[in-house]
Amino acid sequence: MKAAEIHVEVAPELALFVPHGRRAGATPLATDGVSTLGHVIESLGVPLTEVGALVVDGREVRVSHIPADGESVTVLPVERPQSVPGAPLRFLLDVHLGTLARRLRLLGVDAAYESTDIGDPALAAQSAAEQRVMLSRDRGLLRRRELWAGAYIYSTQPEEQLRDVLDRFAPELWPWSRCTACNGLLRAATKEEVADRLEGGTQKSYDVFAQCDACGRAYWKGAHHEQLEAIVVRALEERSR
Repeated sequence: MKAAEIHVEVAPELALFVPHGRRAGATPLATDGVSTLGHVIESLGVPLTEVGALVVDGREVRVSHIPADGESVTVLPVERPQSVPGAPLRFLLDVHLGTLARRLRLLGVDAAYESTDIGDPALAAQSAAEQRVMLSRDRGLLRRRELWAGAYIYSTQPEEQLRDVLDRFAPELWPWSRCTACNGLLRAATKEEVADRLEGGTQKSYDVFAQCDACGRAYWKGAHHEQLEAIVVRALEERSR
């Protein structure tokens, strides 16, 4: 096929991925005439995980579309809430998103997290094997073909990261049902069941406990409970709006 020049307009929500010169309106782009539109968009810096629709001359096309000379392309963001068909909604977070992982678990969201850097190939393979949405700020990781699904985390602030994930995917929330340390499920426990995990002052001051079925960690309404409660209340209030 002959080389082609197309005009590409990227939605404002995706502007941060492309060079400054391509952030305002449609701009010309030379293509080789054989690469798919998906490959062309990725070459501009936009992960396909962030693309909701590709519109060519007014009609929606697949990422496999081969751009022809003179076509006008509009790149739109994913619709929210985003549907991820084929598996229960659950997540996998990379090594840089530990705080976000703990906050998702606090809300009862299934969020696996690797506290060590196991590498992009291993993370992508885990995403596919466990059918988890990969959450990351690593654009290279999100471009790996073996991913089950993925999403770019736009902010560096945990509060904004959490709000964005909840808004984008609208997962069901079951606060206080998961272990923030390992993602296991919690169950009510007696003081006697967790006595070997408590310090003397805790045994005297608290009577209501929960324990993780996976790692055995004990939970109670300790010194940091008010801070955690505020995160839960804020998330539930935003969900009800």
